[in-house]
Amino acid sequence: MSDIMRPIKFETLLNWILAEHKNQQTIFGIPKNKFFKSDKTHFEIFDEKCATPIGPAAGPHTQSTQNIVAAFLTGSRFFELKTVQILDKLEIEKPCIDATDEGYNTEWSTELTVQQAYEEYVKAWFLLHILNEIFGLSKKSTFVFNMSVGYDLKGIKSPKIDKFIENLKDASGNSFFQKCKNELKNAIQNGKIPKISNTSFTENISSKISNSITLSTMHGCPPEDQEIICKYLMHEKKLHTFVKLNPTLHGYEYVKNAFLKLGFKNIKLKEESFTHDMQYDSAVQMLHNLQDFAKKCDVKFGVKLSNTLAVANEKGYLPTDEMYMSGRALFPLTINLAEKLSTEFSGNLPISYSGGANYFNTEKILECGIQPITMATDLLKPGGYLRLKQIAEKLTNLHQNNESISLNKLNLLANDALENSDYFKDIKPEKPMKISQQLPLFDCFIAPCKIGCPINQDIPEYIRLVGKKRFKEAFELIISKNPLPFITGYICDHNCTIKCVRNDYEEPILIREMKKIAAENGYQKFIQNFQNTAVKNGVKIAVIGAGPAGLSSAYFLGKNGFDVTIFDKAEKIGGTVTNIIPEFRIPKIAIENDVNFIRNFTKFEMNCNENLNLEELKSQNFKYVILAIGTGKSRILNIETDQNKIIDAITFLKNFKKSIINLGKNVAIIGGGNSAMDAARAAKKVKNIDSVYIVYRRTISEMPADKEELDFALQDGIEFKQLLDPISFKNGILKCQKMKLGKTDESGRKKPIPIEDEFEVFAVDSVISAIGEVVDSEFLKNFGIKIDGKIEVNEFNETAVKNVFIGGDAFRGASTVVKAIADAQKIANGIFQKEQITKIDTKNYHFDHKKQFSEIEKKKGVLQKISKKNNESNRCLECNFICNKCVEVCPNRANIQIYDDNFRDKNQILHLDYLCNECGNCTTFCPFDGAPYKDKFTLFGNEKDFGESDNNGFVFTQKNTLKIRTNNGEFTANINENGKIIATLKDKNILIFINQVFNNYNYLILGE
Repeated sequence: MSDIMRPIKFETLLNWILAEHKNQQTIFGIPKNKFFKSDKTHFEIFDEKCATPIGPAAGPHTQSTQNIVAAFLTGSRFFELKTVQILDKLEIEKPCIDATDEGYNTEWSTELTVQQAYEEYVKAWFLLHILNEIFGLSKKSTFVFNMSVGYDLKGIKSPKIDKFIENLKDASGNSFFQKCKNELKNAIQNGKIPKISNTSFTENISSKISNSITLSTMHGCPPEDQEIICKYLMHEKKLHTFVKLNPTLHGYEYVKNAFLKLGFKNIKLKEESFTHDMQYDSAVQMLHNLQDFAKKCDVKFGVKLSNTLAVANEKGYLPTDEMYMSGRALFPLTINLAEKLSTEFSGNLPISYSGGANYFNTEKILECGIQPITMATDLLKPGGYLRLKQIAEKLTNLHQNNESISLNKLNLLANDALENSDYFKDIKPEKPMKISQQLPLFDCFIAPCKIGCPINQDIPEYIRLVGKKRFKEAFELIISKNPLPFITGYICDHNCTIKCVRNDYEEPILIREMKKIAAENGYQKFIQNFQNTAVKNGVKIAVIGAGPAGLSSAYFLGKNGFDVTIFDKAEKIGGTVTNIIPEFRIPKIAIENDVNFIRNFTKFEMNCNENLNLEELKSQNFKYVILAIGTGKSRILNIETDQNKIIDAITFLKNFKKSIINLGKNVAIIGGGNSAMDAARAAKKVKNIDSVYIVYRRTISEMPADKEELDFALQDGIEFKQLLDPISFKNGILKCQKMKLGKTDESGRKKPIPIEDEFEVFAVDSVISAIGEVVDSEFLKNFGIKIDGKIEVNEFNETAVKNVFIGGDAFRGASTVVKAIADAQKIANGIFQKEQITKIDTKNYHFDHKKQFSEIEKKKGVLQKISKKNNESNRCLECNFICNKCVEVCPNRANIQIYDDNFRDKNQILHLDYLCNECGNCTTFCPFDGAPYKDKFTLFGNEKDFGESDNNGFVFTQKNTLKIRTNNGEFTANINENGKIIATLKDKNILIFINQVFNNYNYLILGE
């Protein structure tokens, strides 16, 4: 496909807007209920009224007319137009945007020619006036266009750029401006525009489009050159002027230390970028000179803070060696630069702000007296332009500060930016949120959280049920796949949250908490009348082990009619969860609730023979055996020792639950997993303990423990001893070899390497070894299981021994409860297949889909941090019902939702080739391993573009014909007299889809 955007004619855009709004109640995909309307607040920027002081920065959101319109509808009233320069036919390598977390881009100025850019801005100027009048968004057209130019004086003074500047200052003599004006008059005369009937409306649209400018220069541009350009713009062009400055003004050491503090170790700075760029003292002198000069010219002058930060490209996603960083990692730098310069100028230096602005900080920035505020990275994330409405609404009662910048407020905000966890790297998941599935042509809506869950829980559905207080139904839905809702409501590792789309908003849904709420509120209502009504089939199954894998296997089989008995050598049911995990992590009642529920499906034989074997069970007519014995043995810590205490973590935690403990005053726990965290936190609660240390040979960031368990340990006052490997424990002294990190090993972590002759010693009374657990291989031999590395199983976890299955920790090694349940599902499915039994299906629950659609739509683009745990349903975006991420994140509106109830997903995605520049942003946020701009069915603007692309798609050629490309080749289709497209296609959905576009979305079809 081509990365060339095709500018759309003014008349075509106008017709598109009117038709889309009439048919869909949207404009460029923006729903009418997301239009921002307010007359409450008026800010003044460059002597012009501005209803809100926010808008898109010079970048992807101000490159094309439809982008500017989308931003306007959602609350933008200040538009920093995308930068133009004399070199307007540059080839920009693609993709050029990566906004996964902090943003990166490799683009500079507009990809259009200067003339095309000018025409896009003029079309937008007219359309904003029209839309304001039609929808009554404000009493007057209170919005401001700010032009942006670069990059040197020669280029700016060239005829091409000079004409651009002059025709934005006053377009009255410009032929294209007059053309748009005449087309608008004709549309009004023909009665096409609702609420505008008098052609005098066109005369009230000012030809003076912009009286201000933002100067961008190349990295390394000398201060004297920037000063000359600014003076030219103020004196010769009579323009209010902002000069854009770089965050490199802080200096290399400051930025490096800031990123280290914030945890952005992944950002690779280039020291030469700092030495090559303008230095702080030179910038201050330049700004003083320009402030004085602006007064003489009777124009306003200020700074634009800040430019992006040039960094080395080590991610490899973007095609260039250098890329430019923006977004939340930039905020601490930019706001602190604003504070530094404001202090230098006693608050009298006007600042136009851009650098990590979002819903949570925009109001605070404005309260400091900084305006306008523009953004780009935040609008590239899911929600896209819709995020602007929430920000604009928050500012409606804010009064403009016409005085100088408040240094006290700005100082507080700047200091907070370096301490606030919102700007720390680790609040976002390091693992990719994508799922390992190809993006389908149609019906692609999917909830990544469900795919991230090993048992594929119906997460959005049970969250909706909890939100509606339908707790019994939520509980029923959960136990259809998860027989341990209470246990997993406390100790599930909830990898589903890593995939949660709200990570791209602010923080993931408390999915595990919602499960717990469903269990706590739905269990009693469900259990009071519950009976296992499954028809008994007489097939006996022995499950060895009463832990999560065993309990779950018994449940899935027992509720489908099998005769199940669980055998366990322990006294209490529950395995590791009951006998080892401390009660401060999971209360006893939670385990009892799950166990009591599962008693309905199985018998138990506890305190059974430890030497149970396969032959014995066969003699009792058990047809199938499931080995779910866990990992009951701790790995041995191999260090030199005398008679001092070294206790394995399993023994210690068992004794802790029985209160049989004597550790002394100081304890060291060796290891970095969840067991180590449990042991450390438990030891801290033992009487007379002074200090508890966790000793680990790598660093905290390499620890395999769940982050929340590690955080709990820190909160409990556990002291972490990093990069230490124990070598001896004698006479109460633990001696450790100092380590350093080397290259990444097969585990994906950096390998610890001993530092020769460097040691650390400290006094402890006890050492607890938590370096992992292993399965009892001798017991497995009783069932014919040979352990030679990994145990070989088939797709249903059946071992080489017929009808003997294995699951949970016994198969995986120390793992998680939910993965044990997943193994149980596999095993049950294998036995169902062997017995030719159809398992009981999950019950479906009815929702009012029209109401659901409306409720989800309102949540789109709305940032809301966790407040009340039972309020999470208001945050869940229910992605498997509506996704539309590729629609939301496209700045150019090149992905369109097409409503068609012939499909599973009522919304399908159509890609518009003629609006796409292949920036790659939809690829970043698509939950699939795919690229919507390549993989979704595509509408082309002309045959040439169709011919140059490999995309599956279609193009209208002549009056009644079109060309279609599918995986099966290219076809010609005809349109009959009834307006129906006729073609012989293997995939009937393609023809249904094209007919829907043709009949109900024909404003998307461009003529040649």
